[in-house]
Amino acid sequence: MNSYTKILVLRSLQTDVAPKMLDITLLVYRLLIASAMITVHGAKKIINFQDEILHIPDPLGIGGYVSTSIAIFSNVACTVFIALGLFTRPFALGALSVPIIGLLVVHVSDPWPVKDSPLMYSIAFLVIFILGPGRYSLDSLIHKKLLNNN
Repeated sequence: MNSYTKILVLRSLQTDVAPKMLDITLLVYRLLIASAMITVHGAKKIINFQDEILHIPDPLGIGGYVSTSIAIFSNVACTVFIALGLFTRPFALGALSVPIIGLLVVHVSDPWPVKDSPLMYSIAFLVIFILGPGRYSLDSLIHKKLLNNN
């Protein structure tokens, strides 16, 4: 194996991530997941609110109006906070609530192609909850500010 090939192999197997690259990746990840959730799921619920009340699943038996309102809060409000990186972990749990209930309750007996979307969003918001927002977030700014005041 020549030295160029060896370098390529070693780099492709490297597991370390530079902190700055991780923070940039978390920022981009948060923004992409939030924008996908808002544009694909949240906006249509707001625009077609009355229709959504009639058609949205009500797995907890709390009524269509409340279920739709919770879905909008999860799909729009929580994801806006995630995109901003403001109170990211609590809002990640809020954003996780709708797809995880969809996966484990609403679509539990459905085939995998139907479960795919709630599974992917559940994983995405769980990753955000576990890793947090990274340095490029309002959480980070607030955290630094609070540390400096003590």
